[in-house]
Amino acid sequence: MCLQQAHGGGCAMSRMTVNDRPVEFDLDPRMPLLYALREAMNLTGTKACGGTGGGGADCSGACMVLVDGVALRSCAITLAEAEGRLITTIEGLSRDRSHPVQQAMVAQGAIQCGYCTPGIVISAAALLLRNSAPTRADIETAIPNICRCGVYPRLIKVVEQAARVAQRQERISAAPAPGISPADAAKAVPALRAAPPE
Repeated sequence: MCLQQAHGGGCAMSRMTVNDRPVEFDLDPRMPLLYALREAMNLTGTKACGGTGGGGADCSGACMVLVDGVALRSCAITLAEAEGRLITTIEGLSRDRSHPVQQAMVAQGAIQCGYCTPGIVISAAALLLRNSAPTRADIETAIPNICRCGVYPRLIKVVEQAARVAQRQERISAAPAPGISPADAAKAVPALRAAPPE
């Protein structure tokens, strides 16, 4: 519902491309993109960051999305500001989890609770789009995300490995494809173990 409609005004449709799909939002153009993605499109991989909008100090970066190839906090972008832009969420980054950053996150064991993971992957992917061989300093600057589980030392290795994979200097296949059975996943990735039957 458009809040402006309650005051007698009209609401312009916000149009953009989300994960390669043209979409229109009949929502208040002042709404943060985060909520439109999560609530209207059910793209819940983009996490609520704890921020109240505006990308303030309380934003953990879990809400990161690519906007025209740049990692931005979706809590700080309104639908009006996203108008006409190309938005990529974690769901659209790679449908089969084959993106080098996703593979390296699994290979380096850099996933703990997983809440911050989508935002970190988006930040790292954006870095590799603009810098194919980032230095440690580049990586530390480009990933402002907060991870309460403390995977920071492994993130450097993740981005370095993902850069090598993207440049075809290395090959990994760490993350099982979607829909794989737990038993098959455990065979494909030895660190995974199928849960015992109940």
